[in-house]
Amino acid sequence: MDSPLLRHLFSRALRASLASPLVLAGCGSVDLTGYSAPACENGSPAVSGLSPAVPADLVQLRSIGSNPGGGYFAEAVVASSGTACATASDKAACESALSNLTSSSGFRRSCLDLCSEYYVATTRGDEVTAHTTLEALKVFLGPIDTAQEAALLAFASNYNLSCEDLERGAVRANTGGGFSVIGTRGHTCGAGTAVTQFVLDVSASGEVKEVRSQVIERGNPNCVIGRRPVGLRDSEGVACTDALGRHFASAAHLEAASIKAFLRLREELALHGADVALQDAALVSALEEVMHTDVSTRLARRFGASPRRPQVEELPLRSLFEVALENAVEGCVRETFGALVGHHQALHAQDAEVREAMTRIADDETRHAELSWAIDRWARERLSPAECAALREAQREAVATLREEVALPLDAALVTEAGMPSPEVAASLVATLEQELWA
Repeated sequence: MDSPLLRHLFSRALRASLASPLVLAGCGSVDLTGYSAPACENGSPAVSGLSPAVPADLVQLRSIGSNPGGGYFAEAVVASSGTACATASDKAACESALSNLTSSSGFRRSCLDLCSEYYVATTRGDEVTAHTTLEALKVFLGPIDTAQEAALLAFASNYNLSCEDLERGAVRANTGGGFSVIGTRGHTCGAGTAVTQFVLDVSASGEVKEVRSQVIERGNPNCVIGRRPVGLRDSEGVACTDALGRHFASAAHLEAASIKAFLRLREELALHGADVALQDAALVSALEEVMHTDVSTRLARRFGASPRRPQVEELPLRSLFEVALENAVEGCVRETFGALVGHHQALHAQDAEVREAMTRIADDETRHAELSWAIDRWARERLSPAECAALREAQREAVATLREEVALPLDAALVTEAGMPSPEVAASLVATLEQELWA
């Protein structure tokens, strides 16, 4: 789809319409007296401050990334403490075994764009071990007698722990033994999403028990601006600020993630022999997302919010079909609709700074959407009929999901000050694109 046609379609959609909502359910209700943040490394719990049943020379927390349907697999060390093979009798053999150590499964499994899991690797003398299950981790730790062990066990039990926000990640010793840990589950991007805070009791024997829970932040159904990279980890959201601040913080988070998405896209286009023009357009898009991140961050801070930095797993480059499948959903559906929403904001935002920012961002995002459709045409010529049919089905499902997301109510300030389309208007915009573009 070339530029004039897409822009003309956007104009028609906006005329036809004639014309993020994050709701906190409670903030600061947990007494944080005596709590402290867990020690972290690379955004994950550190493995320092542990006192395992039998001391180890080296302890590593490793992440595993994999495609739910197969096709790629990657490991990375996210936290480390100690010296590898320090007491080994054959240090070279120990180091070789550690280098070759891998696991296809672990604890804390979750799947979004990809599946992620974790395990703990250790060296003790000549012994190199992968502790890949929650029970194996408990055996390695022995009695839970440090705050960091309690935090690591909560993390391994599928609770998220913030490294800087005590309401989303904290630990303290209990007077009668054991530890209390504050963690969360969930995220805030998409319809029906929410972050739930849990107060956990971690016993000396390693039992993790939920004491209380409450939803502290509900999701943004219009979380669609920007191209999300494969491997993007859940955002912890922002705590207790107004709707405009939360909206632009979420936008800044996604714009920053889009930088990585376009840089990766450029590499994958080069790998599969795409025209230099497509590769260069992906690079230009990444540079434009840098500006979008800066602008959205400035707006978020103006309204009292601080965006979270995106965390993206480093994964191998993918097959042409996998690239095309992501592009069909993230580019041809979500990014295209995001560009249209940007034009709506540029026309309707009552806040002058927002209106000015969205005018520039909407133009850039329209070019990004055009790139998505150009990649779609290029890729389909190289894919089998069955693969092209899979792309069509993925787009159909993405449109159905989008229709559900935009139906949720918005905070009034987002509609007036930020110019976001109301659910009724958003439904009209989706319907026009569905009829004219996604049919």
